[in-house]
Amino acid sequence: MAYICWLSRAARVVDVGEEKVAIEIPRRLYEQIKKQVEESGGEFKSVEEYVVFVLEEVLREEEAESAFTPEEEEEIKRRLRALGYL
Repeated sequence: MAYICWLSRAARVVDVGEEKVAIEIPRRLYEQIKKQVEESGGEFKSVEEYVVFVLEEVLREEEAESAFTPEEEEEIKRRLRALGYL
């Protein structure tokens, strides 16, 4: 079962039956995240929800950064050099 989770920052599909694994983080980091969740005004219901959201955002950004093939990157660099930017 999946549902859409609407947050003020983004909408995302959450799979309720999705298998989970445990990840250990330092207690001090957990406490910082917990404070952030409490100050979010209900935007996040738990530390786990916050961490999943942040990790998904990071992965999404990395995917967007690698939007060009190596050949396209070289062409862009060639054009920037020709314009005197590199």
